[in-house]
Amino acid sequence: MALNGLQIQKLLPKTNCKECGANTCLAFAMKLAAKKANISECPYASDETIAVLGAENEPPVKQLKIGGEISTLIGGETVLYRHEKTYVNDTLLAINIDDDSEYEDTLHKIVDYKLERVGEILTLNAVAITQKSGDTEKFVELAQKAWDITKLPLIIRADNTDAIAQVAQVVSNTGSIIAGVNKDNADALLKVAQEHGMILAIASENLDDITALTKSLKAGGFNNMVMQFETDSLATAFQLNSIARIAAIKDNIKELGYATLKYINTGNEIEDTVMAINEIEKFGGICVLPKFDAAQLVNLMTLRLNIYTDPQKPIQMEPKVYAIGEPDRNSMVFVTTNFSLTYFIVSGEIENSGISAWLVVPECEGFSVLTAWSAGKFSGSHIAKFIKEVDLETMVDTRTISIPGYVAQISGELEEALPGWKVSVAPQEAADLESYIKAFNRK
Repeated sequence: MALNGLQIQKLLPKTNCKECGANTCLAFAMKLAAKKANISECPYASDETIAVLGAENEPPVKQLKIGGEISTLIGGETVLYRHEKTYVNDTLLAINIDDDSEYEDTLHKIVDYKLERVGEILTLNAVAITQKSGDTEKFVELAQKAWDITKLPLIIRADNTDAIAQVAQVVSNTGSIIAGVNKDNADALLKVAQEHGMILAIASENLDDITALTKSLKAGGFNNMVMQFETDSLATAFQLNSIARIAAIKDNIKELGYATLKYINTGNEIEDTVMAINEIEKFGGICVLPKFDAAQLVNLMTLRLNIYTDPQKPIQMEPKVYAIGEPDRNSMVFVTTNFSLTYFIVSGEIENSGISAWLVVPECEGFSVLTAWSAGKFSGSHIAKFIKEVDLETMVDTRTISIPGYVAQISGELEEALPGWKVSVAPQEAADLESYIKAFNRK
C-alpha cells in the first residue's frame, strides 16, 4: 500500500530547512506522495528513511538500461494511461537477424536508418540475433559483426545455452539481453548473465510460469529481467500485456513489474505491423520485428512518437528566426507559434513552394496558433516585442510579414506595434501556403 503525505512526513526529519526546495517537510512529503520528488533531495533524511521511501518511490514497472555505448531506458512506468501523467520510456524497436542469412547489408541499414519527426531523430534501438544454423561459430560471428557495425545492444536467442555463453563473452557488459529463459535453462543462463552483465528475458506463454521464475530469481538477488510473452495471437498478446501492467501498477505485484519483450513473426506483413502496433499501444517494452522494412518503420516510429509524447508538455521549438532554405534580405517573412508540429508543417509547406523565407517563431509555450492566441501568447504586441528583441529589422529589408489566417484579427494591432511594417494575412490552412506565396510574388 502506497504511503500518503502524512505517513511520509512522520519519517522525515521535520526540520523545515527548505533545502529540498519545499517550504516545509509536510509540503515535501506531499510531493513525495505524488511522486513529484525523490527522497534523495532531503539532505537530513536517515538511512532508514531513505531505504523505506526509496523503495516506496520506485516505479511499479522496473526501469532498466539497455545497451552500453548506445543505451536506452525501458520500463519505469507509473500509470496505465498516458493522460493520467505520461508514459516514460518508449517501446524499443529491434530487427531480428538469423545466423543463416546474408546479414551485413541489413546491419548497415539498421545503423544508417534515421527518421526525422518534429525535430527529433528516431532510430532503431537494438539488434536481435537468432541461431538457426546450429553452428555456434556462425552464431558467434554474427554477434561480433552485429556489435562491431551497430554498437547497439543485442537480444540473443538460441536453444543451445553453450552458444549463448560464447556470444555473451563476445558482447560482455554491453547491456544486452538473453532471450528465451525458462525453468529448464534458468540456472545456466543466470550464471552467464551475472558474469557478463546481461539482462534475462523470462519466457513463457503462461503468466504463472513467468511469475514463479521472476520471483525466484529476484529472491536470489537477480533483478535485471524483462518478460517475454510467447504467443502469436494478437488477442492473447493484448490480454497478457494488459494483465501484467494492471497487476504491477494497480495491485503492486512485483513479480510482474517488468518491461516486456515480444518477438513478432506471423508470416504476414500486415499482421506483423498490427502486432507491432499492439505492442506500442499496449505497454510493450521491446518489440522485435522479423526484418528491416523502412516503410513499416516510418509508421511504427511515428505512432510511437505520438503515444510517448508527454501530453502535459507540448513539444516546442526554440523561439528564434529560422531560415527556410537560403533566404536573403528581400525574402518573405512569416510568423507562427513554437509548437513543433505547427512549425514543421508551416516550414515544410514553405519549402515545398520552392522559395526561401524567414520564419519568425516567438515564445508561445508550445501552443498551437489558436490556443496561443486565446491564451494571449500570440497577440500583435507579443509578436512585435519578439521581433524587436531579435532585431529582425537589421536582418531583412522587406517590411511585410505574413501571419496565420486564423488570427487575421491581430493584423491591425501588429501594424500599430511595428511602425513601417505591413501585415499580410496568409491562409488558415498551411496546405494553401503554396498558392498564397505564388500570388504574393506576382504582386
